[in-house]
Amino acid sequence: MNRARTARGAVPRHDDRRRSFPQVAPREAPDGRFASTWWGNAWVDALEDTALDPARLARGKAYARRGHVDAITVTPGRVVASVHGTRPRPYRTEIRMRTLGDDGWERFLDEAAARPDHIAALLDKDVPHALEAVTGLLPAPGDLVPDCSCPDDGYPCKHAAALCYQAARLLDEDPFVLFLMRGRGEQELLAGLTRRNAVRSAAETSAAAPPMPTVPARAALDAAAGAALPPLPAPLPPPARPGRPAVFPPDPAAPDPLALDLLATEAAARAHAFLTTGVDPVAALTPWQDAVRLAAAHPGSGLTAATRALYRDLAHALDRTPTDLARAVAAWRQGGAEGLAVLEEPWDPPAGPFDRARPALLASGFPALRPWRNRLSDRSLQLRLGRDGLWYGYESDPGREDWWPRGDPDPDPVGALSALLGH
Repeated sequence: MNRARTARGAVPRHDDRRRSFPQVAPREAPDGRFASTWWGNAWVDALEDTALDPARLARGKAYARRGHVDAITVTPGRVVASVHGTRPRPYRTEIRMRTLGDDGWERFLDEAAARPDHIAALLDKDVPHALEAVTGLLPAPGDLVPDCSCPDDGYPCKHAAALCYQAARLLDEDPFVLFLMRGRGEQELLAGLTRRNAVRSAAETSAAAPPMPTVPARAALDAAAGAALPPLPAPLPPPARPGRPAVFPPDPAAPDPLALDLLATEAAARAHAFLTTGVDPVAALTPWQDAVRLAAAHPGSGLTAATRALYRDLAHALDRTPTDLARAVAAWRQGGAEGLAVLEEPWDPPAGPFDRARPALLASGFPALRPWRNRLSDRSLQLRLGRDGLWYGYESDPGREDWWPRGDPDPDPVGALSALLGH
């Protein structure tokens, strides 16, 4: 039997809980800091706030700049590398830290899966500031425990400091390195996000489905015996939106499951449009609108390998980024083509509903929102008036101006803002 296979014949999955990184050249951020991302700087701050000797830190930073840190290996709770000093033989240096417990990871996954912009950011190797709230994820002073085979008893010694500074470069490039340090690999985290996304999607679909009319079994038997047939139930009203297709399991003898899913989704969307409007919704779309429509019709939010490939290929074909496409998909799911226009096309509304919105919001106890064209904003919430007269909700991490569609459009600005705040 092939030893590369398990007893049931399945090829074991790659274990990404141990990653090795070749030596990388250091690069300081424009502001002079060693890390360029906020989570990389949190790592550096945890080191510097714990250090007892600033001079050793300075020497460690110089070692990192000069390339004294060899390849780095990261496993849960441990970062290890050989660091060259003044002697010919390098020292074995490591940084230890606590891993995040199951409850902490559950909080992290719940926070990350709660909003599509958080998922898109993680897939784009970015960490939303909202995830700072997960206790134990980011290192705090005292979390990083250095150890080195050198005779220096500094805390940390210059070799451990060099390793810490160079590890910040890895965190800048890939935040999943931080998650691995805290105990979980990228595959496990993405699988957890995928499960949560599927549960949420199923719940949304179940909540939107109307109850099916039924015929009692006794009436059907009586009809088969020659009794008068009961009247047929009234036709079902058209659903508010097309249903999502079934999940097609992979099969070597079957067509590509992603292609089958796209075909079924496309057929459902166009059939729904013909049923409700008699108009083909695809004919007048631009290539970008059609790409967004295709991605939006696909279940999930770009989490699985298949959907990540779909997002990547569609975005690349139109000179956009996967994050651009994910944001546009959220807008399309919020309001179709009009929702996408609200995302991408600011405009100057005439006097009327827009001018009345601010006093109405103030009268309802909401804080003052600053106006700009068709938008009303504060640090993290925004309303946009569409040309269809509906208000579309948006959300951003405070102060980032990284707006993502959220909630359903509402003709009343008070209702739209209340939905964003969960009132």
